[in-house]
Amino acid sequence: MNRTHLPGIAAMAAIVVASNILVQFLFGQWLTWGAFTYPFAFLVTDVMNRVYGAGPARKVVIAGFVVGVICSLIGTQITGEFGPLVTLRIAIGSGLAFLVAQMSDILVFDRFRAGAWWRAPLISTLVGSSLDTAIFFTVAFSGALTFIDPANDVSWAGEMLPLLGAGPVAPLWVSLAVADWMVKLGLALLALIPFRVAVVKLTARPA
Repeated sequence: MNRTHLPGIAAMAAIVVASNILVQFLFGQWLTWGAFTYPFAFLVTDVMNRVYGAGPARKVVIAGFVVGVICSLIGTQITGEFGPLVTLRIAIGSGLAFLVAQMSDILVFDRFRAGAWWRAPLISTLVGSSLDTAIFFTVAFSGALTFIDPANDVSWAGEMLPLLGAGPVAPLWVSLAVADWMVKLGLALLALIPFRVAVVKLTARPA
């Protein structure tokens, strides 16, 4: 890791910290404000991967993971209306989802690196985002995994409701996951613009 990678580390750290703060604030019925900041972690990873390669991208991900763990540790010490802001399940789900999703993003990006400039970032982000959502919400809220933290009552997340208020009946946490996933997919498309701009600026040639 050299000083040219520091902006990527700083950007990743800022996104992780901001997302950990904004996840405490609701946006509508199914989302938090953190849902709109966290997906840009994939943008940082993809720009690092394209410009500097998979190795430096992985180091930036590890830095983001460490920052996320620190945020989780701090969150466990802050008590909200319903208990600690960060429970053991949320901490495990968040860390596992981040690490698996970001590392998968890097692998998929490499697989499509030689194609059209937009293929690698788009496909890798779609795969990574899907893994991130599936892992986090399942680990944090699924009733099947209550053994992870039996003292943590997440029965509220299992309430059976119409999916996103209008679809088939499903646990509440599934609606939260689907809404989060849809935001990630939309931002994956929008992020292609800053990805292209950042890569061209950093390399002074087309990505």
